[in-house]
Amino acid sequence: MIFDTAFEKIIDRVHQIDPIAYAHSRNDVQGAVTYLSPYISRGVISTKEILESLMKKGFEPHQIEKLVQEMAWREYWQQLWIVYQTRIDEDLKRAQQNIVNHGIPSALVNHQTAIEAIDKGIFGLYESGYMHNHVRMYVASLACNVAKCHWKIPAQWMYYHLLDADWASNALSWQWVCGANSNKLYYANQENINRYGHTKQTGTFLDMPYESFSLMSVPDVLLDVIVPEWITPLPPTSVPTIAPNLPTLVYNFYQIDPQWRNQMEANRILLLEPSVFKKYPVSQKSIEFCIALALDNIPGIQVWVAEFAELKSHATGDIYFKEHPLNNHYKGKEEARTWMTKVTGEYPSFFVYWKKCKKELF
Repeated sequence: MIFDTAFEKIIDRVHQIDPIAYAHSRNDVQGAVTYLSPYISRGVISTKEILESLMKKGFEPHQIEKLVQEMAWREYWQQLWIVYQTRIDEDLKRAQQNIVNHGIPSALVNHQTAIEAIDKGIFGLYESGYMHNHVRMYVASLACNVAKCHWKIPAQWMYYHLLDADWASNALSWQWVCGANSNKLYYANQENINRYGHTKQTGTFLDMPYESFSLMSVPDVLLDVIVPEWITPLPPTSVPTIAPNLPTLVYNFYQIDPQWRNQMEANRILLLEPSVFKKYPVSQKSIEFCIALALDNIPGIQVWVAEFAELKSHATGDIYFKEHPLNNHYKGKEEARTWMTKVTGEYPSFFVYWKKCKKELF
C-alpha cells in the first residue's frame, strides 16, 4: 500500500469511501477499508471531515454507522489520553495477568511465527508502514496472551513502525486485547485467522478451540524474547527564519492540518521535539512521511528539530497551536482540535461513550 502525501489525493481517497462495503468487509484483510488512518493520526484530516463528506453524499445513518463507530473508537481513546495523560503508558484498569516476559518474541519481530497471515502482516508493516486492524489484534493476542509478554514493549514496537502511529489508539487497544483495559482476553484461533486472512493453515499452535487457550503453554517458537532499542532518526535542521512581526503557528507529529489558519500570514514551524520521540520513538519511514505531509501541503513551513522552549525564545509574536496531550508544556494561544462530536471526558466503556455520541450524530 502506498500512502500519497499530496492533500488533493488524500481528499480523493475520502471521496472514494464506500461505507456500505466497509461495514460488510472491514474485518477481512482484503476488505474495503479506507486507508485514511495515517492522515487522521497526523492531523491532516479529521474524523469530522470524513463524516461530513459522507453526509453530503446522502447516505442514511444506518449505512454509515459502522464506519462512524470505528472513527469514534479513535476519539474515545484520545479522550482517555486527555483524561489519564501518562497513565495510559501503564496498565490502566487492572494489572495484566500471567505475564512471563517483559519483551517481544524475536519470531514476531522477524515475521517467523509460522502463522502465515501474521507473518505476512508484519512483513507488510515493515514495507508500507501499515497493518490491517484485524491483523493488529492477532499480533497483540499472540504477543500478550499466547507468548504471555507484557503489552508495553510489543505495543512500542508496533507504534514505531506504523505510519498511523497514535499512542492512545495503540497502547489502549493493546491493553484491551490483554485484559489491562478490558474484562477479558482477546484470542484468535487458526480458523478465525484463516477466514479473515485468506489462508488455509492447519495443525499450527493456534489450531485449537477457544476454550483450550487458557490451558496452553507458550509455544516454543515464541519463547525467545528480546528487548529492542528504538531510536528516532530525526534529521539535522537549522534555526528557522522567524519574522518578528508575525504570529507563529506550531505544527507537530500529531498536527499537520494544511487548512488550519491557512489564510493567516504567519511563521509556520513543524516542530519535532527530541524529548517526545525519545519517549515515543518512531521509524525513519514515519518521520519522512510526517515531514513530507508538511512540506507538500503547507506553503512556507519550516522543519525544526528542537524543544518548544527553544522555539518560544525565538518567536516574539503570538504562538498558536492545537491542543494535544503531548503539548501540555506549550505556551501561547491553544486551539481545540476538530472532533466528530462534543462528547468529552471519561466513560466506563466505549459503548457508553458511543451511545452518547450516537444521540448527537444521528
